[in-house]
Amino acid sequence: MFRNCRLIGRRFRLAHVVFGREVIEVATFRGHHGDSPQEENKKNRTADQDEHGQLVRDNVYGTIEEDAERRDFTANALYYNIADFAIYDFANGVSDINAGILRMIGDPEVRYREDPVRMLRAVRFATKLNMQMDNSVSGPLKELAPLLINIPPARLFDEFLKMFMSGKAEANFLMMVEFGLFQQLFPMLKDYLADEQAAPYQMMLKAFRDTDKRIAEEQRVTPAYLIAVLLWWPLQARREQLENEGGLPPMDALNVAAADVIHRQSQRVSLPKRFSLPARDIWQLQRRLNVTKGVRAMKVLEHKRFRAAYDFLLLRSFAESGDKKLSELAAHWSKAQDNPAQLKASKPGPGSSRRKPRRRRGPRRKPQENKGNDAT
Repeated sequence: MFRNCRLIGRRFRLAHVVFGREVIEVATFRGHHGDSPQEENKKNRTADQDEHGQLVRDNVYGTIEEDAERRDFTANALYYNIADFAIYDFANGVSDINAGILRMIGDPEVRYREDPVRMLRAVRFATKLNMQMDNSVSGPLKELAPLLINIPPARLFDEFLKMFMSGKAEANFLMMVEFGLFQQLFPMLKDYLADEQAAPYQMMLKAFRDTDKRIAEEQRVTPAYLIAVLLWWPLQARREQLENEGGLPPMDALNVAAADVIHRQSQRVSLPKRFSLPARDIWQLQRRLNVTKGVRAMKVLEHKRFRAAYDFLLLRSFAESGDKKLSELAAHWSKAQDNPAQLKASKPGPGSSRRKPRRRRGPRRKPQENKGNDAT
């Protein structure tokens, strides 16, 4: 029915219809599993589940009534009909919305097993719509959280964007940690979440809070910055290990550690290069920011990722408030942006003991051979 259309989805087929610069997502009504009572529709009734109860193929087409029963939450089972401009409510979703209750359609444990991403959707709907989870919705979350390891990393990255780039990052973070969901997405951070007063936890919390503030003020945000924040502490642990045990120089250790932690994290949540490479730039600039004078400092100030690296430095200074050297460094770069001239190296005065740079000599010439006439 649509010319500019492409089919996507492995578990459930969707049609992306390109309409100008917009992409309209179109789905069929989903039906129940099993054979259709109508012989002609049997070919459309196919669904497969794995050993955990997760639907791995769900191209089951049905009626609008069946589709409503296949929805996850009552608040998400409302249909707007452009023919009569009416909202069709098959699961008392309107009353639940008015009461501020997020309620599951069907058995929550079964529905979570069918698609574990619904656990993330429960958190996102609760924070976005200011709704309270029903006990049956929140009860199974901690026990079933490990099911998220069965979700493809690319799909979890899409959920990561919805969770933390939509203005509710702080609330989603706190609720995900409470139910053990965040630890499944970022297993390397599990040990850093134990102490809420420690620098790693405070650094992550403030990063999410700052992201929400920027979105509210309609300022630009990028997942690369959050990736740099979340993986900073595992990066430092791996870097120190490479320096102390492997004997690598600091910059080499940093680059190897960056590749290691990004690779490990991508096994759980995919990190596209368009975001992981800028995150690595932010990490590398933290070392370069230690140079506060001279040409190298000026080049850092002119770097295209300086602003992100500077914000990251401020965040580190906040989290590690007891580090006086880090606070002084943050203050220095705050002033340097208004007065770049202070980054220039001062010239030595008269009588200075500073040695002049040695003059570089050219290549040594070979002695010319005697070209006199020889007797033949």
